[in-house]
Amino acid sequence: MMYQLTWETLPGLRGLSCSRFRAVRTQAPDLERGVAVSLENDLEREGLLAELEMHFAAQRFADNAAAFEAVKTYALERAGGKK
Repeated sequence: MMYQLTWETLPGLRGLSCSRFRAVRTQAPDLERGVAVSLENDLEREGLLAELEMHFAAQRFADNAAAFEAVKTYALERAGGKK
């Protein structure tokens, strides 16, 4: 199943943070606004969302592009490694 992954990037004192990750099933992913990942089921989706929240909780980024690329790379590597 294909899921559209999105999140919030919020400003903080030490830089931008990423949180509130969401993944919604889709047949037409929008790669301009998020990341599309292929996952087996909703249980795997929930696991990925929990991992993302933990992994990015303490990380801070200098700009939106760096935050987007970091989340995209992590999500695609994690989803790809599960197949």
